[in-house]
Amino acid sequence: MQELENEAGIAETYDTGRNLALIIGTTGAILLVVHQLFNIQLFGIVLLDGRYLALLAAIFLSLSFLVFNRRGERLGPVAFYDWILATLALASGVYLACVAKLNLSEGWEYAAPQTAQWVAYVFFALVLEATRRAGGKVLFAIVALFSLYPTFAGHVPDPFSGFQSTLSEAIAYHVYSSESIFGIPMRAFGGVVIGFIIFGAVLQHTGGGQFFNDLALALVGRYRGGAAKVSIFASGFMGSMSGSVISNILTTGAVSIPAMRRTGFSAKTAAATEACASTGGVLMPPIMGATAFVMASFLSMPYVEIAIAAAIPSLLFYFGLFVQIDAYSARLGLRGMSGPDLPRLNATLREGWPYVLVFAVLIFMMVVLRQETAAPFYATVLLLIVNQIFPRHRLTVAGLIDVLKQVGTGLTELTAIILGVGLIVGSFSATGLAGTLVNELLALAGDNVFILLIAGAMTAFVFGMGMTVTACYIFLAVVLAPALEAGGLNILAVHLFILYWGMVSYITPPVALGAYAAATMAGTSAMKAGLEAMRLGGVIYIAPFFFVLNPALVAQSPAIEVFIAVTCALLGLALICMALQGYVIFLGPLSGAGEFPLRIVLFVAGFLIALPEMDYVGIPFGPSLIAGILLAFPPLFVALRRRSTEFAGENT
Repeated sequence: MQELENEAGIAETYDTGRNLALIIGTTGAILLVVHQLFNIQLFGIVLLDGRYLALLAAIFLSLSFLVFNRRGERLGPVAFYDWILATLALASGVYLACVAKLNLSEGWEYAAPQTAQWVAYVFFALVLEATRRAGGKVLFAIVALFSLYPTFAGHVPDPFSGFQSTLSEAIAYHVYSSESIFGIPMRAFGGVVIGFIIFGAVLQHTGGGQFFNDLALALVGRYRGGAAKVSIFASGFMGSMSGSVISNILTTGAVSIPAMRRTGFSAKTAAATEACASTGGVLMPPIMGATAFVMASFLSMPYVEIAIAAAIPSLLFYFGLFVQIDAYSARLGLRGMSGPDLPRLNATLREGWPYVLVFAVLIFMMVVLRQETAAPFYATVLLLIVNQIFPRHRLTVAGLIDVLKQVGTGLTELTAIILGVGLIVGSFSATGLAGTLVNELLALAGDNVFILLIAGAMTAFVFGMGMTVTACYIFLAVVLAPALEAGGLNILAVHLFILYWGMVSYITPPVALGAYAAATMAGTSAMKAGLEAMRLGGVIYIAPFFFVLNPALVAQSPAIEVFIAVTCALLGLALICMALQGYVIFLGPLSGAGEFPLRIVLFVAGFLIALPEMDYVGIPFGPSLIAGILLAFPPLFVALRRRSTEFAGENT
């Protein structure tokens, strides 16, 4: 009994120590970021980028061994060896920061001294272990294999062979170069990602999440399928902030899934709706998780251009999901949520206008002033000031500590994954494999852009299995994007294409991690939820091909072309979604005799209307549009007749 009490006391001490370390480490990291990004130069200190990133990595890599235990459990029991690993990570990271200037001047990535080599080994091993704990075994296996690839690249058959290095040379390159662990992903993290993660956490803890949920309820809750439509809005917004599909499902799904079930949705449809809405949130501006900022770094473009380009594909995805939910609700005769359960729009806006103001400031600074780095910090400060003026969601000291813990946990997880994925980028850089793969993919496609896109979509889908959004995008941006760009496609559209197809696995069996997580909450079969998610999220399979072939759908064309392309895409996708549900909104059902052929005809008609203009592959815009409109008439006429018949029967 005494031994059990002693063990419990030790565990409690470790847990208290972990919380203290998390709060102190997160606070120190935030101060470091503010000092660097705002060029404060306190005491005349100016940090090189390499030194700044090494210090950030030292803090969050060390915290990763306290946040995730050896079994990968978030905030699980901490053992003494976790503290040892945390200390080693902090010490080795501080060493890298101290020698950053010497490393830069002497080129240690190619000729590191003996002590530096040993530190590199330790840091490399700690990054792999942190990746395993935070990212899971699948991501760890991929990262470990590719990180060691330079040591056997010369023995791999073409087209995957590359320049070979010794183990010491490879590890030194990973740790001391600016192309691997501290490459583009980590630079994006240290530049703009941190600010938006802080803003998202503060927004949730100061009532922002509740405000946007109440706003969605007030806007669409009373209409048919209202609970599901609220889920679309709320999950989309939360997913854009968090960048995590699973955590978004677990957060918003706890409210939305029971609400959908109460208003008549089947368990599988409720789970699928939440899974699709949360998946789409990661693709939705203005924040898009962390991926948009990494994309901006890869493309050397302002973040605003990425957000504007991503807005139309995101609109298409959510529009398609919304249409399907409305058609499903109409087909089953589902009603909206009852009036007493719904907040009033005027009251919601009157209480929540400060959040609208904060978002207006955030978007103004990003779009007009082009200050993507500073914008989230100013918005966060404004949010905290407003929060203290209005008492309803006033942040207390305990609440502030919770914010710091949440921010620290999120940043720790992201850092561990980004450092690990940086090893993949470094291996492709060290071996020169990226250029080789581009040429081989182009040769296999034989200059056929469709074959190249299909191969790219399948590659993105496979590598999206089991990887986080940001990790998947970074990997595909290095491996796949150059080949698609070399095929003559728009660069920005290509990067959004691989992002979308990397996300497909979250709602597509046999993986469908998002659908399975939602199925557990809804108490239904995981496979049924996955298959239903494929139908509800069907636009995600089609839209990427449309916008990668027609840059107007990513706002990369003149305004009139963008308007025409978006209008036709919305109309065509609406018909496709109605065909998938077997109900034409405003007209009536397609059920009864000949239902299946009519649905196929309507699907094809929608596809032809939404099909982008592709003159360079021989598909003009006019004929496909006219053919689609003509094909749509028969199923639309049948739906109208059947509704008229049903209405006449009811009156009789």
